[in-house]
Amino acid sequence: MEHKGILLESGTNELEIVEFEVANNKFGINVIKVKEIIQPIPVTFIPHAHPHVEGIIQLRGEVLPVVDMLRVLGIQSQERSSQQKYIVAEFNKQRVVFHVDNVTQIHRISWNQIEKPSDMYQGGTSQVIGVIKQNEQMILLLDFERIMVDINPDSGISVEAVKKLGKRERSEKRILIAEDSPLLRKLLFDTMNEAGYENVEFFENGHDAYEYLQAIVKSGSDVAEHIQLVVTDIEMPQMDGHHLTRKIKEHPDLQKLPVIIFSSLITDDLRHKGDQVGAEDQISKPEITELILRIDQLII
Repeated sequence: MEHKGILLESGTNELEIVEFEVANNKFGINVIKVKEIIQPIPVTFIPHAHPHVEGIIQLRGEVLPVVDMLRVLGIQSQERSSQQKYIVAEFNKQRVVFHVDNVTQIHRISWNQIEKPSDMYQGGTSQVIGVIKQNEQMILLLDFERIMVDINPDSGISVEAVKKLGKRERSEKRILIAEDSPLLRKLLFDTMNEAGYENVEFFENGHDAYEYLQAIVKSGSDVAEHIQLVVTDIEMPQMDGHHLTRKIKEHPDLQKLPVIIFSSLITDDLRHKGDQVGAEDQISKPEITELILRIDQLII
């Protein structure tokens, strides 16, 4: 399974998801995040660990935390499936193991098939970032970055990191940010403000961001007078960041906009995908100071 997702052409707005089960419920994780799937092995208990962490395992000499998805999802303890598996994942420059009841199959789908969860049922602390209708069933796409930030807040975007850059001048430059996670939008708002960038337009997916940019063009305005730079996540319902970048760079009136891809999926293996769609730079979450310094270079 390793590197399977890399086979997808860049900017097609498609992804592959690994479908897995927890207590007979179906969930999905982007195959790009999955390094391998293994049978459970003995776990070493860690005193006073976060309640979601079962303990640690040693895998080919590397010590990895094991996260119990039953606990993460708030499902009451029950007898484990005989088909339980460990999903070894890597994102945000960290490796982690997710303990699930079963791994069933891989689906190749388009981001526009993924619906944004309704505020009515997801609540403010939901770990669901998308709903996939698959035949008569639904697969919930989980926000694994949020799951890990809940366990280890230091792995997230930090305002304190920006403060270490020293006193910042206020900037009138306008930045568009496409980011589907409400938690990360709030963190990005705080950190951008601390960095002196107060004029930030947020959109929760690439589709809405692109519609906004197109509306500026259709009004007859020069887009550079309204937006000076775009920052985009990769994983977003409706339109992902690679597809958004590709559409911007292929549009005669938008292609001059600098685009930075800011995602947990930036790795040496996947960097070529952002290069192919024309991004000016690609920065891995949660390296917020690196993002701020690159924005400075591109628009000041």
